[in-house]
Order: sequence, then structure tokens, then C-alpha cells
Amino acid sequence: MTLFIIASGLSLIFGVLRILNLAHGSLFMLGAYFAFQFTHWFGSFWFALIFAPLVCAAIGIIIERFLVRPVYGIHITFQLLLTFGIILLVTDLVRLFWGVSYLTVSESEVLQGATSMLGVAYPKYNLFVIVMGIFIGFLIWFLLSKTRVGKMVRAASSDREVAGGLGINVPRVYTLVFAFGAWLAGLGGVLAAPLRSLMLELDVHTIVEAFVVVVIGGLGSIPGAFIGSFLLGQLNAFGTLYFSRYEMAFMYVLMAVVLIIRPHGLFGERIA
Repeated sequence: MTLFIIASGLSLIFGVLRILNLAHGSLFMLGAYFAFQFTHWFGSFWFALIFAPLVCAAIGIIIERFLVRPVYGIHITFQLLLTFGIILLVTDLVRLFWGVSYLTVSESEVLQGATSMLGVAYPKYNLFVIVMGIFIGFLIWFLLSKTRVGKMVRAASSDREVAGGLGINVPRVYTLVFAFGAWLAGLGGVLAAPLRSLMLELDVHTIVEAFVVVVIGGLGSIPGAFIGSFLLGQLNAFGTLYFSRYEMAFMYVLMAVVLIIRPHGLFGERIA
């Protein structure tokens, strides 16, 4: 479910802003490291869960306003180069502040241990992550479908010029969407922190999987991100259990098969 949360933010940013944000994985990594720092300072995982994503959202606002906004509408090559440069910058900052050692984050004591369901023991924290993923999915649907802001976001994603002519502040909408995507990346980082060791390569590993999910599900599709993350998760579990040597290859095979059958992804639409 953490992969769905990350991929949904990446897909939302592309769907509205039409920019491939390679630095999305860096925001995920920052969320994980902020979770470590806040837990270390305040001794509370819940504090980190609330405030680390907000810090990532604030960083997202700065990135969008001063770095990403000038490349809107420019060839995708420049967008990729810019966001790749942000990856290098964030990696150096993480190395400067936290070093290169592997770090770990402990979940709240309430979420430790396992609970029995139908005679099967399930880790409490894993169940919590699943519930959070479902909640985030419904939150995104509600915000985009049932709120005034969501209508403005959908209008801006459909036609920027027409939306501007209707009085919608499109640059502000873009900033809001990018910040929300950064918040989702940071939230994914916090939720993933107790499940894995924190390391400098965390951003690259994450963005690769997130891009595979988005491509499988369809660029800009939130339901596609959910289905893609579910398929990739099941495939990774199968590969780890039976073919551990070829685990990484399975996700690329799945992506290739989907693109052969559906070039725009399972739920994607042709982009003009």
C-alpha cells in the first residue's frame, strides 16, 4: 500500500501538471528520514506521521514554485534533467545531515506485534498500512470528485487556457497539486520507514517501482495506480517466494506485457 500512496502522488502530478517528476522518490526518501529524525527528537511515531509529510509538502511548494514552474510546457527532456538534478541535490543533503549509515525507525508500540484473524496471525503494522492506503485512496477520490478544489484541479488538467479564462488561478492549482503529491510521497516514506532500512539509494529504488506502477496503470490514473501497485506487489511476493534470482525482472516483464496489449496502460488515455 505504500507503493500505491507514492504512485498515486506521482500519477496525480503527471495527470494535472504533465510533468514526469523523477524527484518524487527523493521526497519519499525525505519523508522516511524526517520520520527517523522526528521519532528521535520527540519519541513519537505519530508525531512523525503527522508532521513529516507536511514538511515534504512545504518542500514540494518550494520545488514547484522556483524550480519546476519555469519548465512547464518545455520539452520533456528538460523536465527530466531538472528533476534528476533535484535527486542529486537531495541525495547530497541527506548524506550531509544523516550520513551514509543504515538507519531504522520503530513504529508505535500500539502497532507492534501481531493480531489473529480467522486463525492467521497478521502483523498489526502491516494492517495499519493497508488501512491507511485504503483511506488515502478514498481521500483522493473525495477531493477530486466532491470538492470545489477538485473541480478546479480537473478543469486545469483538461485545458489550462480555458480554466484560466473561467477565473481559475491555474498556477496556484498547480502548486497545490504538486504540494499534495509531495505530501503523499512523504506519507509513503513515513509509512515505509519501519518496514525497511533507510539508505541513500532509497529514492532510486522507490521511483523505479513507482514509475512501473504508473506505466502499468496508466499515466495520470489514480485507479490505475491502485491496480498497478496491487499487481506489482503480488508479482514481487510471488517472485521472492519462488524465483528470488529473477524477482526484479518480473516487474519489467509485466510492464512490457501491459504496454504491448494496452500501450497507454490499463486505465490510461492517449495523450495528445
